Amino acid sequence: MFGNDFHTCMFAFFLSHEEPKRVHQAIKHPSWIEAMQEKLLQFKMQKVWVLVDLPYGKRAIGTKWVYRNKKDERGIVIKNKARLVAQGHIQEEGIDYEEVFALEARIEAITLFLAYAYFIGFMVYQMDVKSAFIYGTIKEEVYVCQPPGFEDHDHPDKVYKVVKA
Repeated sequence: MFGNDFHTCMFAFFLSHEEPKRVHQAIKHPSWIEAMQEKLLQFKMQKVWVLVDLPYGKRAIGTKWVYRNKKDERGIVIKNKARLVAQGHIQEEGIDYEEVFALEARIEAITLFLAYAYFIGFMVYQMDVKSAFIYGTIKEEVYVCQPPGFEDHDHPDKVYKVVKA
């Protein structure tokens, strides 16, 4: 028992317990740098985007890092997670996009499913899927700025063309 707590404490010691608001705060702590690098490596491995020159007449959407601590049931930080989000608030309907949707289940649907599963004695398993929704190739031309703190110094004026979203 003590051995597990000891390892948990030692592991948690190296994680940041504060959630930075800006990238310049995050790059001061190795665990946040690692979290951002992990996210960018996922994008690279899944071929989410390619570095290109921004075509004439197109706009690139800004990007921003969002930082969150993942905690266990006791409230102990077990992982620093970084997400790269698009600042889509500058886009205009009909110019930059045609439709909007979010792949999220409504709580009512989940509750109904779980109640029915319990009623018929169905075993339900829960799992966490990393980057579950970035597998689909997109038809639209979407360009995003290079992630803050991770700009390509050889090509600072280039942007990423999003291939999968």
